[in-house]
Amino acid sequence: MTWSHPRGYDPMVASASVWQERTGVAIAWDKRSLQDFESFPVEELARQYDMIVIDHPHVGQITAENCLTPLDVEGREDERRGLEDGSVGASYASYHYNGRQWAFPLDAAAQVLAYREDLLPAPPDDWQSLITLARAGRVMLPLRPPHNLMTFYTLAANTGSPCRNDGPGPLIDAADGMAVFEKLAELARLVPANNFAMDPIAVLEALAAPAPEAALSPYIYGYANYAIDGFRSHRLTFKDIPALGENGPCGSALGGTGIAVSAFSPNRQAATDYAYWVAGGAVQSGLYPEAGGQPGHDAGWSAEAVNVRTHDFYRNTRKTLETSYLRPRHDGYMRFQAEASEALNAALRDGAPPHATIARLNRLFEESF
Repeated sequence: MTWSHPRGYDPMVASASVWQERTGVAIAWDKRSLQDFESFPVEELARQYDMIVIDHPHVGQITAENCLTPLDVEGREDERRGLEDGSVGASYASYHYNGRQWAFPLDAAAQVLAYREDLLPAPPDDWQSLITLARAGRVMLPLRPPHNLMTFYTLAANTGSPCRNDGPGPLIDAADGMAVFEKLAELARLVPANNFAMDPIAVLEALAAPAPEAALSPYIYGYANYAIDGFRSHRLTFKDIPALGENGPCGSALGGTGIAVSAFSPNRQAATDYAYWVAGGAVQSGLYPEAGGQPGHDAGWSAEAVNVRTHDFYRNTRKTLETSYLRPRHDGYMRFQAEASEALNAALRDGAPPHATIARLNRLFEESF
C-alpha cells in the first residue's frame, strides 16, 4: 500500500515490474489518498498488506502495536550501512526507534519554497519580503490539517525554538510559541481563505495551472514532479525556505516516506529483500526518479541527470533537507497531530489569543504521553 500521487505510486509500480523480471516475485501495489497516508492506522494496513509505505511519526505507534517487522536483520549490516550513509538529512534516522530500524527511506522531503519563475523572477529569502508578497495577494499556503501544524513546526525551529520531540513536557516554551503563532497568523490572514482546505498537492496544482491566483508557496512539501517540463501546463521552481530568524533555511519539518514490512505477512523475507533493493542507491538514482519518484537516497539527490530533469530541484533544496526538524514519534503522537492541527486552524480562523492557543497545544501534547 502506498499513496495516490504519481510521486508515490508510479515508481513503486515500475520497480515492482523490474523486480519481477529479476526474481520472479510479483508485487501488486494499491494506493490511498494523501490524507489517509497521514492519518490511517498502520496496524489495519499491516493486516491487509505485505508492505506499507509509511510516514516516520507513526513509528512509536507501530512499535507499541508490534505490527511491523524490523528491517535490521542479521547479516545485512553492510547494506544498511550503505542506506544510512546515503541518507538525506535525518531520513534514515527518522525510522529508527527503540533501537530498531522499522523502515527504509524511499523518499526525502521537507517543507520548501515553490514558485512560478515566469511570474516571479526572484523568490523571497526572508520574512519581510514574503509578507510584502503576501499582502499583494501572491502567496498560497497549504493549511489543511496537518500541514498547518507542519508550518508551525518549521517556523518554530527556524527561529531557534524547535518544538519538543524528545519526550514528555510542553510542546514549546509559551513565549516562543506565542511569537511563532503570531507569525503564522499574520501569514494565514494574507492568503486566500480556501487555503484552509488545501493540502500541498492542491496548492501545487493551483500554482501550476495556466492562470494561478498566486505565484508562490513559501512552506510546502516539495514535489519534484512539478519541476519537470510537461508534468503540468506550467513548471514550478523549488528553493530553500525563506528565513524567519537569523539561521538561514533550517528547521523545516521533515516529511518523506519509508518502506516497511508487515509483521503479519506470510511473505516477510521476500518483502524485506525488495525493501533493501528499492531503497538502495542504484535504484534510487535511476529507475526510481525516472519513474516519477522523489528519491530518499543521496545517490538520487546528487545525480546530474536527476537534477537536470528537475531543473535542480534537489540541489536547490538540499540545505533545507539537511537541516530539517524531526517531528515527535512517540506512541500517542498521531492523535496529538490530528487534534493539534484542528485546534490550530480553529485558532487561526477565529483570531484566538496566542496565549490560549499555545496553552492548548501544550496541554494536548502533554496528554499524548
